[in-house]
Amino acid sequence: MDARFGSIEGVTRTRVGYTGGTKKDPTYRKLGDHTEAVQIEFDPKQVPYRKLVDLFWSSHDPHDRPGSRQYMTAVFYHTEEQKRVILEAQARSSSGAAGKIFTQVLPASIFYPAEEYHQKYYLQGNRALMKALEERYPDRTELLESTVAARLNGYLAGHMTFGEVRGALARLVDLPRTVREKILESMPGRDR
Repeated sequence: MDARFGSIEGVTRTRVGYTGGTKKDPTYRKLGDHTEAVQIEFDPKQVPYRKLVDLFWSSHDPHDRPGSRQYMTAVFYHTEEQKRVILEAQARSSSGAAGKIFTQVLPASIFYPAEEYHQKYYLQGNRALMKALEERYPDRTELLESTVAARLNGYLAGHMTFGEVRGALARLVDLPRTVREKILESMPGRDR
């Protein structure tokens, strides 16, 4: 999900991590009662919260029963207004569908970022691109926390067409030309 959200203009950062539980400082191997989650930071002037919530609801089947708390589907709200928007979107997405909804709507709690190797899966899997980005981002943590990384991870996951990626790259003005070329070379469907 971080790749899907990271490809949206107005999303400034995505992080995968753990939330919703009581264990302090969870890790992937010692998760306790937390759930794996994606934290999204965005500019509401560029992308409305409702659009992000609608994307969440359209990206999964809320009738799927979770296998465990670790992998349950949930959306966490920070304000009562966010909760209202989430519940309205839930009602729209499930209208006409029968069956129990297992996706939970919960108040946000402490979010613990996952280990670095869990962040930006598609981007980190492209060694040539990561190498090209080292020049601009010598600090790997800074890279993985950047808007550029969120965007590139989404592009590499195939959530945009080649033309959309080319246009978006033109707006990421701080990327060196060599990095832009590597991205375009790595894109699925680049022959279109």
